[in-house]
Amino acid sequence: MESAHGRISRRHFLKGSAAAVMAAGIAQSPREGSSSESTIVGEGVSVREKFFGCIAGCHIGSAMGAPVEGWSWQDIESKYGVLDKFLSYRHYAGTSDWMREPGTTEDGVERQKLMITTIIEKKDRVTAEDIRRIWVRDIKPESAGRISEPFEADLLAMAKSPIPATELGKFCDYSGLVSLARSCHPIGLINAGDVEGAINDLYEVGQLYQTANSRGIQWATVTVVAIAAATKPRATVDSVLGTILDNCRSPDKRFVKEAGVVPEIERGLKATAACQDFRELRVAFDKIYSGHGVPYAFSYANEVVTKAVCIFRMVKGNALDAIVAGVNMGRDTDCVTAVAGGISGALTGGGSIPEAIIAQVDRATRLNPYTNSQRTLRETSDGLYEAFQTRLQKMKAYVNEMDKA
Repeated sequence: MESAHGRISRRHFLKGSAAAVMAAGIAQSPREGSSSESTIVGEGVSVREKFFGCIAGCHIGSAMGAPVEGWSWQDIESKYGVLDKFLSYRHYAGTSDWMREPGTTEDGVERQKLMITTIIEKKDRVTAEDIRRIWVRDIKPESAGRISEPFEADLLAMAKSPIPATELGKFCDYSGLVSLARSCHPIGLINAGDVEGAINDLYEVGQLYQTANSRGIQWATVTVVAIAAATKPRATVDSVLGTILDNCRSPDKRFVKEAGVVPEIERGLKATAACQDFRELRVAFDKIYSGHGVPYAFSYANEVVTKAVCIFRMVKGNALDAIVAGVNMGRDTDCVTAVAGGISGALTGGGSIPEAIIAQVDRATRLNPYTNSQRTLRETSDGLYEAFQTRLQKMKAYVNEMDKA
């Protein structure tokens, strides 16, 4: 279905929206390679720090957004004004015996931690079978319904069977959900700078969670493409947006329709181009996304990822600003914030995030009896960065060997 604003190409959109964005005080960053270095918001941030910013933005965003997940933004504002701190919370019905420490992450981060462990141990790109082995080894059976979605207990049971790993996603009833898109950040990081590799890995690994070529997998492509693009040394907000719009169409031409990923992101970017803060942003999105009455009504990937990309553009990649904006958006607050904070941190690092916030997430992780990993945020990001460096060394060794042939 054609966008209400009409179909627009990536380059026409970026050029045409610049005036509106500048008028709103939200400066567009130059494309990669531009000489205008003063507007390169990630300038001087090392790749190692980009890894940390991505993980910290995602995990902190998840923990801060989880207590108000499913709330309307009106309810959040009425009770907290602007929510910018951690709260204790209970997450699932029937788990009243466990009040979570402020800063505790939730199911999406648990899903992500399994990918992270796999990458750290393999020190390279990973397959669905690689991750399945870590599922079977590390997932605590008692975690389902406490820190993981109840349906993940069924996926774990099937993972212990001879069913191929890439067949498991067929047994998930919610193929359009944000389950993968809000947790696949490590796939983007191990493919830092390699957009094509990130896409290929996402489509393969994604079949653990959702049906092949499903909308959930297509939308998850946006997250990994954005992170792979943001980790480039001279990446900008504009270069990340351009890479998303250039690469996030389905590899199967049958799915490249007006109702696809790119047109919906373009619609969101255009509708929010003049928004100066999250208050304006959430009002603009109320006119687009307001679904209710079905399971996970606010957790479909198209809504969550589109909002996250628009937050990233509005805050110019500042990780802390992205976290606060996402938490106060209402609806699926933890997932929106995980994606927006992760992409923003991958561009600018974690320098905007106070140390006290980082320390509280690490404390909550140590106290979490159900988590798949108790690594600190820094241990997690450094483990991924070391895996990435090992991958680079393997590639260099291969090139040096074959170059002599």
